[in-house]
Amino acid sequence: MWTLVGRGWSHGRALAVWAAGTAQRGRLEPLPTPTRGAPAEFRAWDRLYTSAERKEKIDMSRFSVENIRNFSIIAHVDHGKSTLADRLLELTGTIDKTKNNKQVLDKLQVERERGITVKAQTASLFYNWEGEQYLLNLIDTPGHVDFSYEVSRSLSACQGVLLVVDANEIDLKNADPERVEKQIEKVFDIPSDECIKISAKLGTNVERVLQAVIERIPPPKVHRKNPLRALVFDSTFDQYRGVIANVALFDGVVSKGDKIVSAHTKKIHEVNEVGVLNPNEQPAHKLYAGQVGYLIAGMKDVTEAQIGDTLYLHKQQVEPLPGFKSAKPMVFAGMYPIDQSEYNNLKSAIEKLTINDSSVTVHRDSSLALGAGWRLGFLGLLHMEVFNQRLEQEYNASVILTTPTVPYKAVLSSAKLIKEYREKEITIINPAQFPEKSKVTEYLEPVVLGTIITPDEYTGKIMMLCQARRAVQKNMIFIDQNRVMLKYLFPLNEIVVDFYDSLKSLSSGYASFDYEDAGYQTAELVKMDILLNGNIVEELVTIVHKDKAHSVGKAICERLKDSLPRQLFEIAIQAAVGSKIIARETVKAYRKNVLAKCYGGDITRKMKLLKRQAEGKKKLRKVGNIEVPRDAFIKVLKTQSDK
Repeated sequence: MWTLVGRGWSHGRALAVWAAGTAQRGRLEPLPTPTRGAPAEFRAWDRLYTSAERKEKIDMSRFSVENIRNFSIIAHVDHGKSTLADRLLELTGTIDKTKNNKQVLDKLQVERERGITVKAQTASLFYNWEGEQYLLNLIDTPGHVDFSYEVSRSLSACQGVLLVVDANEIDLKNADPERVEKQIEKVFDIPSDECIKISAKLGTNVERVLQAVIERIPPPKVHRKNPLRALVFDSTFDQYRGVIANVALFDGVVSKGDKIVSAHTKKIHEVNEVGVLNPNEQPAHKLYAGQVGYLIAGMKDVTEAQIGDTLYLHKQQVEPLPGFKSAKPMVFAGMYPIDQSEYNNLKSAIEKLTINDSSVTVHRDSSLALGAGWRLGFLGLLHMEVFNQRLEQEYNASVILTTPTVPYKAVLSSAKLIKEYREKEITIINPAQFPEKSKVTEYLEPVVLGTIITPDEYTGKIMMLCQARRAVQKNMIFIDQNRVMLKYLFPLNEIVVDFYDSLKSLSSGYASFDYEDAGYQTAELVKMDILLNGNIVEELVTIVHKDKAHSVGKAICERLKDSLPRQLFEIAIQAAVGSKIIARETVKAYRKNVLAKCYGGDITRKMKLLKRQAEGKKKLRKVGNIEVPRDAFIKVLKTQSDK
C-alpha cells in the first residue's frame, strides 16, 4: 500500500497541490516526546485526552490553531482506508490495540456486512510529536463511486488528504514498488520520493503517515475572535436527543448554553452539548475555530438540520458559508410500504434517514397496485440497495422497491404540449409517464464519461464489454508496460445496474472504474411494458434503447419467471413495446393428478375429469391474484454477467 499526503483536491481526487516544507507549529506546555515507555507522570497528560471512557469534559482551548490538522482518507473501494484508519487510532492511543480492531469507524451494520464504507466517519486524534501535542481530525470516507457525495462533503472540513493507493502488501514477494512509483509519478505528477510505503495491516511505517500529516498539511485558516461560523457537514438522528450535527468551525467559539441560529431556517436553538468524536462522543467545554466536532441543540424536526447549513450566534449574523453543491441523482426508483397502514411510520423513517444521507431526493408518488409512496433519487444502484437495507436494519421498515431507472428527457413537438408542461424539454423520472413518440421530436438519455484503469491482459475483454453497453471509446493511454487507462462515453442506463460487477468479474478484480456526468445525447428509446396474464404491471415498466428491447425484455421475463411463485393456474409473462409482444415466458401451474383414481374404464370419464380441471384453472386465471415478491423488482433488471 502507498500513502500520499498532501493538500488540495480536484473532482474527488487528491492530486496536484502539495505543501512544501514543514508547517509552522505553535507552542504549548513543554512535554516529553515519547509516550510509550515513559514514566507514569509523563503519560498522564496524554491519557487525559486519549481515554475513550472519560466522563469529564475535554478542554479544547489547549490546542492552538497552528497545532490542528484536518485531513481525510480517500481511495478506491477495497484499497485499505478503514484498515489505515484503525492503525492511526491505535498509534494515537484513541483505541486499545487488539486483534478485534477491524473497521472501527464503520459503525453501521450494513458496512460490516458488506465490508465497505458507505458513511464518512469522524475521529479526533491526539498525537504527541517533538514535544508538541497535536489535534488531528480524521475523516474516513467511502471509496465506491455511488458515495462520492459523502467524500465531497467531508473534504469541505479538511485542509488536506491521504491518498491511499493499493500496490499489494509492500513486504510480499509479488510487490513491485518501483513500478508503482513510476505509475504514480506519471498519472498524478507526484514525485515518487513523496510517497510513503506502508502496510496498514501490519502497521509498517504507519507512524510516518502521522508525521507527514503534521509536516505537509497546513493548519486551518480561521479566526477565533470573529463571530461564530460553523458549517454543518454531516448529521445523525438520535431518538432521545434529536439531531446530532457534525460541524467544522471556521470562525469563533461555541459552548453549552449559547443561542445559535440556522442561516437556512432562521430558527433559534439553545446548545445543549458540544464535543469531539474520539471516536465515540466526548463532551467538551467549548469548540474553537479550526476544530471539528459535534453539536446538539435540541433540533427535533428533520428540516432544522440541513447539510451545508451555517450556524451562527443569535444577534451576531454573519455571511453564510458556501455550503455544498446539490447531489445529482443518477438512479430513480419507487418506494412503497408493504402495508398502507405503515405509511406514516415509513415516512418518518425516510425523513430521519435522509438527514443522515442528504444525497437522496424524495418526491411523493402513488401507484394503482401499491398505493401511496415516494419516488426516490439515488447516486447509483449500490446506493439504493444500501439505503433500503438501512431502512430495514435501523428502522425495521419493510418496503417494496420498483425497477430502477435513470432520468430521461423528451423534446416536445407541439405548442399545445409545451404550454401544458410549461417547458419544451421535460425530464422523465417515472417510466409510466414516458410520452408517446407522436408527442416528441426526440428523446435524450444521460451519458457519463467513464475511466477504466486495468492490467493490459484484460483490455480485449473489457473493450468488448464496453461495446456491448453501447459505449464510445474516447481515449486509450498506456500508463506503463502493464497498465492501460481507457476512457469511454457510456449511456448511464447501461452501467448503473451491473456494469461494475461485470467489470470486476472480467478483470479478476484488478480493474477500477470511475465516471463523471457528461450531459445528454439523442437516443432511440421505447417504453417496454411487462404483462402478467395480460395485465400491465406498472411497477415493472422500463425504458430501453430500441436495439436492445428484445434482449432486455427476454432477460426480464426469464428473471421474473424465476422470481414468481407457482400458482394453481398458468402465468403468462410477456414483454411488449406498444401492441407488439417481443418476449414471453410461462410459469407452469401446479397440477393435481385427477386421473389417479381411474383404474381403467371408459376414456370419456377421464376426458370429463380433465375438462373440468381445465375449466377450473381457466376460472382461477381470471380471478387469481399474482403477487410479485418485493425482492423481484431489482432482480428482474439484472442481466447475466457478460462473458
